[in-house]
Amino acid sequence: MNDLLNIKEAANLIGVSIDTLRRWDEAGKLPAIRAGGKGSHRFYQKSDLELFLKDPFYLAKSWAFSQAPFEPEKDFYCPNSSVFQGRLTKLEFLLQKVPEFKNSFSLITSITGEIGNNSFDHNLGSWPDINGTFFAFDVSKRIIVLADRGHGILTTLRRVRPELKDDRDALEMAFTKIITGRAPEKRGNGLKFVRKAISQSSISLLFQSGDAQLKLEPNSNKIHPRKVENNFHGCLAFIKF
Repeated sequence: MNDLLNIKEAANLIGVSIDTLRRWDEAGKLPAIRAGGKGSHRFYQKSDLELFLKDPFYLAKSWAFSQAPFEPEKDFYCPNSSVFQGRLTKLEFLLQKVPEFKNSFSLITSITGEIGNNSFDHNLGSWPDINGTFFAFDVSKRIIVLADRGHGILTTLRRVRPELKDDRDALEMAFTKIITGRAPEKRGNGLKFVRKAISQSSISLLFQSGDAQLKLEPNSNKIHPRKVENNFHGCLAFIKF
């Protein structure tokens, strides 16, 4: 309970009025925790307010790209699949509370789940340094960020496709080809599902692995991985919905 702030304390922390917080709660922009049922006092988790003020993509990128391995902030760290699934359930619950997402919350959750589960499915027992994923979301800003310090797409797919030349080839294959074979089967097929789902929705995805990056746009089947300057082992995903 020490992490809970009342509405006055929350308003002071993020620099807005109490009335603004009430409006944001009603609109689903920054949902409050109600104690005692509807119409009762509003409370806020301090970690949710801190995330509201931060840039989760910057935090995830800084962690994933760091030369010195370290565990991310505990509020965003999923050291195992069970913790990840718990946070994914929380995301789905918050999305369901917002009327605007009543027809899309399931798809948003599924896309997030596919990307996050891939990290655990294909690095389990062999993480290069820090196990687990960075997983942050802000429903009010319509963003979800996932990152890992795993082996990355190229290393994973080369287990059954050794002919792959570089990260761009691997990224294109992961998002466009149904891959059979014991090691990358779920990863390849899962990301293909992600691409198809985004092409039929209003969701966008920025995804990077190694030195290759691609952007999937809503209602588009185009996929053009490009080489970028920053190179790292692992994956980074930024979802906007």
